[in-house]
Amino acid sequence: QVQLVESGGGSVQAGGSLRLSCSAPRYTVATVSLAWFRQAPGKEREGVAHIYIDGSHSWYSDSVKGRFIITRDNTKNTLDLQMNSLKVEDSGMYYCVGGTRKLWDYQWQTPKEYKHWGQGTQVTVSS
Repeated sequence: QVQLVESGGGSVQAGGSLRLSCSAPRYTVATVSLAWFRQAPGKEREGVAHIYIDGSHSWYSDSVKGRFIITRDNTKNTLDLQMNSLKVEDSGMYYCVGGTRKLWDYQWQTPKEYKHWGQGTQVTVSS
């Protein structure tokens, strides 16, 4: 069973930064597409950032573009999300996810495209 383990969540004031990290072993089931999703209470899951396992094809939701950066470190087998200029509306549970096929810009935000999901890490941004 593939395990994706997130860390780095917490509480921060608006305007601050957090860095999320996910342990994502490269060998696991030929994972090709990696992404971060988030879900706030009462809302649907939202894809916020995507990257291929080779570090190419990074895409972002409009809500985080210019503030978040997704990176993949194959030497450490980690997937990171640097979140800057955080807003209250960025609060939610953040999930590291992995898919077994290449996704394109019109697919990556669809949750069902990802086979593997971590347990999530909570991010709370206060005003």
